[in-house]
Amino acid sequence: MTEFQEKLRQQHEESMHRELEALLNTADKAEAEISRKDFDGFKKLFHRFLQVKGPAVDWAKINRPPDDSIQPYEKIRTKGLPDNITASLNKLAVVKLNGGLGTSMGCKGPKSLISVRNENTFLDLTVQQIEHLNKTFDANVPLVLMNSFNTDEDTKKILQKYKHHRVNIHTFNQSRYPRINKESLLPIAKNMGMSGENGDAWYPPGHGDVYASFRNCGLLDKLIAEGKEYIFVSNIDNLGATVDLFILHHLMSQPADRRCEFIMEVTDKTRADVKGGTLIQYEDHLRLLEIAQVPKAHVDEFKSVTKFKIFNTNNLWISLPAIKRLQEKNAMDLEIIVNPKTLDGGLNVIQLETAVGAAIKSFNNAMGVNVPRSRFLPVKTSSDLLLVMSNLYSLDAGSLTMSKRREFPTTPHVKLGSSFTKVQEFLCRFESIPDMLELDHLTVSGDVTFGKNVSVKGTVIIIANHGDRIDIPAGAMLENKIVSGNLRILDH
Repeated sequence: MTEFQEKLRQQHEESMHRELEALLNTADKAEAEISRKDFDGFKKLFHRFLQVKGPAVDWAKINRPPDDSIQPYEKIRTKGLPDNITASLNKLAVVKLNGGLGTSMGCKGPKSLISVRNENTFLDLTVQQIEHLNKTFDANVPLVLMNSFNTDEDTKKILQKYKHHRVNIHTFNQSRYPRINKESLLPIAKNMGMSGENGDAWYPPGHGDVYASFRNCGLLDKLIAEGKEYIFVSNIDNLGATVDLFILHHLMSQPADRRCEFIMEVTDKTRADVKGGTLIQYEDHLRLLEIAQVPKAHVDEFKSVTKFKIFNTNNLWISLPAIKRLQEKNAMDLEIIVNPKTLDGGLNVIQLETAVGAAIKSFNNAMGVNVPRSRFLPVKTSSDLLLVMSNLYSLDAGSLTMSKRREFPTTPHVKLGSSFTKVQEFLCRFESIPDMLELDHLTVSGDVTFGKNVSVKGTVIIIANHGDRIDIPAGAMLENKIVSGNLRILDH
């Protein structure tokens, strides 16, 4: 049987290589050169995909990480800062993952161009943060954006407006990989074009692609030549991912023979984070375990808050020389995430992806740092957007911090129904953002609007049944209330 499977694997691989060559022949010379590098990466991924069968981890071998491998942030903070933190900052570059579209929030174009606070977009806030850092410490920390073919053009147009800001901005594109037919395991693309029905034939292969793309575009060598030693990588929609000087100093102050090459910021899991990847000890290495890799029988165990107490924020500090070394040796073995999709026409495809944090096992002296929850403030939904637009947070030099006027540091739990999913609809339903300083839990479902200066405290649940509408009147104060039924307020 194995001989038969081996032959089948070889056939799949040969057919794939033939198809990829045929696709490259449809591109012009410059495009073919870039795409060939992309396809080389894809071939490696496809080869490994054909080799691996079954779950990527043996559940019996999973152990909790040793205590010293995940340091509490407080311990790192007590070291304090040196007099000259500028020297450390000058060895750092900030990389933001900017490949995602705003489609899940009902927006066209890159997600980073959605306004999140006082007309500032994710990108505006990022530039403001880094500019503030450079001015305050007289440093030169560059911003690097990893775009995808979905976001590159729109992002580059916008970058013009930051010309006079004190921050050097570089961009590079992550790879473009072909989606493959689930049955035939061949690309669905007819040519290298991106328009028409061929538009669905491509995908950006997850943020694990940052290592190869970064090297392929020449930026890795350029930054090393400029004296940069580390990158701080994070998702552009995580508003808590600012440059932390204490973690930076911790990295820079390690002895040369025990240099930490990779820090993953983790934070304590709550019920809202049960799907987040976690750090485990596996065959003597720290390793990132994602929900997609967990055997079905153990998914509930993975989600439990008792066994796996922390999750990955995707704020990562990574050594540039180490990335170069591992890329040159082809020694970065990232687990494959198989992401099945059904296209509009009903065709079942798979896309092979990798995660940036999965590389932790390949780096020397890698460690986790258990950071405060405030460093994880992602905006994935309109419910998250409501939180960051509200008076729960104050904005200073591009950084959002929990308001000092909130008496307890936890973030309220907000669940907005489907009428609020799209940003435009969401904005139409609030005349002004409610006062949420004393809120614990807010659930809103159905056709609900909010007048000006509403405040919500404790637990508030507002449910308009199908066909009903509830207008919360201007100035209303709702504390520990359930509101249901029908309430219309019309201009007279």
